[in-house]
Amino acid sequence: MLAKGHSGISLQVLEQFIAAFNANCLPWVPEQGTVGASGDLAPLSHMALGLMGEGKMWSPETGWENSKYVLEVHKLKPITLGPKEGLALINGTQFITSLGVEALDRAENVCNAANAVAALSLEVLKGTTRAFDEDVHAARPHKGQIKVAGYLRSLLHSDIYRSEIAESHRFCDRVQDAYTMRCCPQVHGVIYDTIDFVKGILFTEVNSGTDNPMVFADRGEIISGGNFHGEYPAKALDYLAIGIHELASMSERRLERLVNPAYSELPAFLVNEGGLNSGFMIAHCTAAALVSENKVLCHPSSVDSLSTSAGTEDHVSMGGWSARKAIKVVENVERVLAIELLAACQAVEFLRPLKSTEPLEEVYDLVRSVAKKWDKDRYMAPDIAAVNDLIKDGKVWKLVKPHIDRAMELSTVDMNIDSPTSFTASLHEGSNGNHRSPKRKRKMY
Repeated sequence: MLAKGHSGISLQVLEQFIAAFNANCLPWVPEQGTVGASGDLAPLSHMALGLMGEGKMWSPETGWENSKYVLEVHKLKPITLGPKEGLALINGTQFITSLGVEALDRAENVCNAANAVAALSLEVLKGTTRAFDEDVHAARPHKGQIKVAGYLRSLLHSDIYRSEIAESHRFCDRVQDAYTMRCCPQVHGVIYDTIDFVKGILFTEVNSGTDNPMVFADRGEIISGGNFHGEYPAKALDYLAIGIHELASMSERRLERLVNPAYSELPAFLVNEGGLNSGFMIAHCTAAALVSENKVLCHPSSVDSLSTSAGTEDHVSMGGWSARKAIKVVENVERVLAIELLAACQAVEFLRPLKSTEPLEEVYDLVRSVAKKWDKDRYMAPDIAAVNDLIKDGKVWKLVKPHIDRAMELSTVDMNIDSPTSFTASLHEGSNGNHRSPKRKRKMY
């Protein structure tokens, strides 16, 4: 933002900023204290303070120490401010935006992983893939919805990746699945569209001049404006939190179906010798608590405003809290999905020796590389943390992405599994006398 050339900052001070950053000299910045208008004044003041050799600073070599000492260790000099430069360093939306970029990156990653987790849960709950038929989603062609339906078709039973589990219930009498399975394209899809919207806002914000007053050297003018106001990133990050929360809301309900034998037809709480062992009962309670917490955190902070600066700054964005909440919501979503993934893998154990599709078996193997199956109760927190890291580090998505790409490249996938629950306008009689729907090829998206 400073490099845009509208802040009136000297090249020397800017280069000192860059040198400190490249040396991993990081000033202590409080997470509270900004109202998100007239810039993130309090947090950015602490950042500038450290570079002036005052306050606290951290580097890998020194840990937390006096800023002047840390700079000396790295052979760096404290900055000396000239006219306008003090204001230039503290007047902008960098605090909101930087936290927002972290929330956005993690949100996109967990959204990708959520498709694989949902696919595995649908598999072990013996759901149908019919709801992901291409024509269904072409009739309501939202970009994200079509994308997610394609992902699910690529991961579940098809003519490319066969599933023995799916084959085992192809003639069941179930007509349709619960919404948390059937409606994944519609719910996950709008989250992708939300992410795309927020990405556009933050990309513009990162590459903008948000100082005040603004210096236009080519015109020889300095103009006082309002580019410091954080309403754009604040609103976008409130929207991101609301959107990404739905992944956990869906996940927790699928988890309920996994642990409830009335829905799953599996042992209660996914463990043998129920009563003696509680299995995933408390893990589900944890997921429910996190989802409930997110519902409070999703209240948009940008609808609030308090007048500051003797009434001059009479409308503010509260964007700092929007950004911090967004990160916390994403963290909770990651944990809920980790619990569901553990539970889905545990459910697989009760369906053996049947195998799932190749990509979902690889997801199962990845989880089992960090968390063994449950034969009896044990300390579960380390396993949840380990699987949470798999999701957070992008390992689940990296594992399934090549399989999705392969399915996309092959262009067509047969999703029409013959069963009494497959209805078409035209039926023909199979060789065994049963009415069966004709197989069709579906174009992949």
